[in-house]
Amino acid sequence: VQLQASGGGLVQAGGSLRLSCTCSRRTCSNNAMGWFRQAPGLEREFVAAISWRGQNTYYADSVKGRSTIARDNAKGTVTLQMNSLKPEDTAVYYCAAARGSFASSQQRDYNYWGQGTQVTVSS
Repeated sequence: VQLQASGGGLVQAGGSLRLSCTCSRRTCSNNAMGWFRQAPGLEREFVAAISWRGQNTYYADSVKGRSTIARDNAKGTVTLQMNSLKPEDTAVYYCAAARGSFASSQQRDYNYWGQGTQVTVSS
């Protein structure tokens, strides 16, 4: 399984970005998917997750209300729309596929990881 994340970039505070993750294998449609991020000098942290059919979503408190995770199983894609971006959102964002179908905020529940895409928010 290969995960390809894209959509990162440089944006001013208050702006928006839409991250996209493409799964190379159809069976990703049977797995929950998640987004995590890692800022310089910090540990990787949970951002958002979505169950295999998209019926359940979870968000970190830091992005709740500003971000929306969605998936299109027919296309094998998962997106993360981020609005009202803040400088503290600056990080490398990773998409990941879970072992199971239920969304989780725990990194140990994910066994496939993408290469990451850089998001930089300037003040």
